[in-house]
Amino acid sequence: MTKVVNHWIGGKTVEGTSGTYGPVTDPATGEVTAKVAFASVEEVDAAVAAAKDAFASWGQSSLAQRTAILFKFRALLDAHRDELAELITAEHGKVHSDALGEVARGLEIVDLACGIPVQLKGELSTQVASRVDVAAIRQPLGVVAGITPFNFPAMVPMWMFPLAIACGNTFVLKPSEKDPSASVRLAELLAEAGLPDGVFNIVHGDKVAVDRLLEHPDVKAVSFVGSTPIAKYIHATAAAHGKRVQALGGAKNHMLVLPDADLDAAADAAVSAAYGSAGERCMAISAVVAVGAIGDTLVEKIRERAEKIKIGPGNDPASEMGPLITKAHRDKVASYVRGAAAEGCEVVLDGTGYTVEGYENGHWIGISLLDKVPVTAKAYRDEIFGPVLCVLRAETYEEAVALINASPFGNGTAIFTRDGGAARRFQLEVEAGMVGVNVPIPVPVGYHSFGGWKDSLFGDHHIYGNDGTHFYTRGKVITSRWPDPADAPAGVDLGFPRNH
Repeated sequence: MTKVVNHWIGGKTVEGTSGTYGPVTDPATGEVTAKVAFASVEEVDAAVAAAKDAFASWGQSSLAQRTAILFKFRALLDAHRDELAELITAEHGKVHSDALGEVARGLEIVDLACGIPVQLKGELSTQVASRVDVAAIRQPLGVVAGITPFNFPAMVPMWMFPLAIACGNTFVLKPSEKDPSASVRLAELLAEAGLPDGVFNIVHGDKVAVDRLLEHPDVKAVSFVGSTPIAKYIHATAAAHGKRVQALGGAKNHMLVLPDADLDAAADAAVSAAYGSAGERCMAISAVVAVGAIGDTLVEKIRERAEKIKIGPGNDPASEMGPLITKAHRDKVASYVRGAAAEGCEVVLDGTGYTVEGYENGHWIGISLLDKVPVTAKAYRDEIFGPVLCVLRAETYEEAVALINASPFGNGTAIFTRDGGAARRFQLEVEAGMVGVNVPIPVPVGYHSFGGWKDSLFGDHHIYGNDGTHFYTRGKVITSRWPDPADAPAGVDLGFPRNH
């Protein structure tokens, strides 16, 4: 019998009723291993209704109650790391160690949520006028939604819901339909930790489910991570319906290598950042900008390292890189490499013909390395989301920074150099939301916020950290005056309050 992945509504599994299902595939074999129910408008409405009902009590719950549940969830998450990683590998294809790393980064945000009482402390000013005090507090929004991508099926949802529910909101998650099982397991662990029914809900599906969440009047805010075209759509549609939105889009992350850099360290970093998780991450380094005469040497060092990467099934401990998520995506990635030479690129490594013995139907692609890539090439302009690294050349630091800043994306970037002055100048001049200095993937720790600039972010808030807490709450300022018991009645005064 084919496994069916169903919705999670009101604290329990709810079978899909729309009659529409999507396939869930093992990327290493190409075999369909399950089907996932796609929600109808009515099923989305049921999930939102369950969340709204739960908010009536959860939004008034004590911080102590919320954090007690989150601490229990954290312990369960820690105990089930391997199980969650296995679910991720089975449906996404990434190697087990990478999947474990994903769970660990998601757990960081649970850690942050466990400390929510400190983050929700308000402000108080006393005696702003005679016996007048002003207090600033933050309160939950209500029902909030998260729409998450396939590349991090556990981590990205955990970038959202732990903070959202810690702040007193209730949550409806629409995870990627390509690898939905990890999110369902997270829901089960939340229930085991004692989270009240309806506080966390999951609806699977496609555009029908997404559009209903974007337009539903009871959904107060929407968080999204995905490609730039969809992020633009999410932002415009949800905002048009009066919702608060954070929509994180795509990227073309550059790594600038100056002539004084340690080229071995830079090559190690480039290979790790470009080909880790098969390049299917928005913080992957997909463009290296080599400055001056180091280009040939750097490319050769990258090539030597890239050729040694072991590609195979994610559940094989010897594998360092797994397959891509779908056959269609594999073919799209391959098309950029196959068309690169005609656009003026030098193809140093072509991984498009790669396959794995015994797994010939898997969604395999090898390592590709393109050198002397012109900025007009599609391989440079587009977010490929696969194991393809472009190397561009620049004569000077100024030329390199201008090239990077001309990109429509501004997610992350990095500089490799031994020159502190150059590094300091770069971090101030580069137009990107996250900057690494001799760090190739500058994903912030949980208590700093994650987010890019330009076409990599739509909305005013980054995700998690302080921005996450602010996104999932709204401020209220209270001005109060209490008469002193010794005061006689003052009578009516239609003027402004005296401030002396």
